[in-house]
Amino acid sequence: MSLKNFIMSRLFFKHLGYALALGSGILLMALLGVNIYTRHGQARRVPDFHGLTMEQADSLARKTKVKYIVADSIYTDVVEKGTVTEQNPKAGFRVKKGRNVSLIVNAIRPEMVPMPDLVNIPLRQAVALLESSGLNVGALVYKPDISIDVVLNQRFNGSEITANTDIEKGSAIDLVLGKGLSNQRTSVPNLVGIKYQRARSRIISASLNVGPSIFDNSVVTAKDSSDAFVYQQSPEYLEDATVQLGDEIYLWLTIDSSKLNIDSTLINLPEDINIPAESLEYLEL
Repeated sequence: MSLKNFIMSRLFFKHLGYALALGSGILLMALLGVNIYTRHGQARRVPDFHGLTMEQADSLARKTKVKYIVADSIYTDVVEKGTVTEQNPKAGFRVKKGRNVSLIVNAIRPEMVPMPDLVNIPLRQAVALLESSGLNVGALVYKPDISIDVVLNQRFNGSEITANTDIEKGSAIDLVLGKGLSNQRTSVPNLVGIKYQRARSRIISASLNVGPSIFDNSVVTAKDSSDAFVYQQSPEYLEDATVQLGDEIYLWLTIDSSKLNIDSTLINLPEDINIPAESLEYLEL
């Protein structure tokens, strides 16, 4: 039988039908398998586990029919011990049914770290060593000495602490520093419009202490606290303003960008602050 006759024969169309039916069946089964695997249309919104105890997180997961796993534990003073400090995906994201939400829990027992030796090194280097060791800078105490901004003594809770002493991670270490033999002064940094941690770093870099920080009514949650920025400081920033080494800078913080004086502080605005539209119009004039 010639090829032409075979193509036109009933046998050819019969086998072609079998092939199309088989191919359609395979395709249908593949689509069905993909649909089952991806659970199309069964996505659930991730609840907010932040700040919950594990019992509360378990109850919320059952209520919202979301699964979770504890991926890691850290120690921080941002949330209570034994509560959720981070989650992935974030609250509000949609995940497929049966997928896990990873939680990071604040450890009940703090991590201990060895105290570094800061004596006889400059303030900037001492700050870097403390931060790399998981410790924080406490009060800066200045006393007359031939050196300026060099650590003379390191203290914890009012007492001297020696190098290699085990101490709770995150503890604040007070530094006794030399201020020279004259009436040494330092410039007041401009802090308006920047977030607290960056403002704190600038204050310490200027050989000053972080005074009381006051949050306004717009700051409600822990996230608000981390997002808050300085809208007022005391002493006020002036181009030629100076203060004694070790003086305190008081901070007022908010998440309300309308409290910023745009025309004088725009240079300090962080990228994530939403500037009101009316302020943008003013800037274009």
